[in-house]
Amino acid sequence: MQTRKQLITPAPATIPDQTKLARHTGAPEHGPGILFFSGGSALRDVARAITHYTHNTVHLITPFDSGGSSATIREAFNIPALGDIRSRLMALADQSVPDNQAIFDLFSHRLHAKASPELLSEELASLADGTHALFQPLPAARRKAICRQLRQFAELMPSGFDLHGASVGNLVLAAAFLANRERFTPAIDFFSRLLNVLGTVLPVVDCNGHLAVRLADGEVLVGQHRFTGKEFPPIRSAIQDIWLTPSLQSDRRITTPICDTSAAHIRRADLICYPMGSFYSSIIATLLPHGTGTAIAANPCPKVFVPNTGADPELFGHDLPAQVERLLRTLRSDSPETIADSDVLNIILLDKENGRYKGTLNRDTLAARGISVLELPLVNDDSEPYMDGDRLSATLISLCD
Repeated sequence: MQTRKQLITPAPATIPDQTKLARHTGAPEHGPGILFFSGGSALRDVARAITHYTHNTVHLITPFDSGGSSATIREAFNIPALGDIRSRLMALADQSVPDNQAIFDLFSHRLHAKASPELLSEELASLADGTHALFQPLPAARRKAICRQLRQFAELMPSGFDLHGASVGNLVLAAAFLANRERFTPAIDFFSRLLNVLGTVLPVVDCNGHLAVRLADGEVLVGQHRFTGKEFPPIRSAIQDIWLTPSLQSDRRITTPICDTSAAHIRRADLICYPMGSFYSSIIATLLPHGTGTAIAANPCPKVFVPNTGADPELFGHDLPAQVERLLRTLRSDSPETIADSDVLNIILLDKENGRYKGTLNRDTLAARGISVLELPLVNDDSEPYMDGDRLSATLISLCD
């Protein structure tokens, strides 16, 4: 394994580093390659803010969501979840392009959750032929490209497909995925061109798997939607184990390797971030594919953990030290004997003044393992108790070598 170079952590007084920020603001197309392991909406504000400094972020997204509009599409076509990928692509859209707001509004639109099937079919038809009101601000070329995908989806969707609450963006991305022989790269490229996306978004794997967890009381829950606390009641027993299964009908463990493309992005990143978000279904889930920890350990760049500053239903029974240990155990699982803690984690970012954390980290113990704890003002009055996207973006840029 490559020997990791000595990481010099900037003193808190140098963060944010105004010299670095000014340099990257002037030329974000040459900004650092920051790689995020994440899934849902918790990183949306950071994704938007960081485009002011760099257009070279990489977002490895979990394709294992089993709830909402994504679940309906997954069940109908037996494909990986696309919703979180669509959401991150939209967050990275170039906001300076005039037409992008109209496309953003269109892709954010959801069909009515309680309308009759007849009305839903009529609305989909108006979207597919471009007569829907949301198409009116769009230039002809973009309107034609989007309509083509929506017509494709309407032709492919099975009889009785449930359109209630369907996200237009998910329908477009699903159509592009299906039309390209169920390949992510051309579908994401199509979506990225439409929105002038300032970054790279990829599923961490192409696997059409599902998440399963075992709770401390012995219960096994199959399907992400069953333990996130959104569609089902929040769990009341701590998660002890998490793995991938082949379907919602099986709790059999499967192992899948990380995609070669994802591994290549990991190995050349300038900084790797395990950000706030649903701890198990968004962060740990993206680290499960075999080879992920090995690729991370081979890169000598800084690796940063940003714990949640607010409540996360998935962390029932977990304090902050338990989160760090779970993260490290997952990251080292490829080779616990040869991957050191400091190979996969160097910095933990906290806002002790405004963040809401359960438990206290032992700085001396962590320092002996090669991990620094930095306390910085990352939460403001408007964002409390959550991270402020601008502050966290500036901090991550400052930590890049």
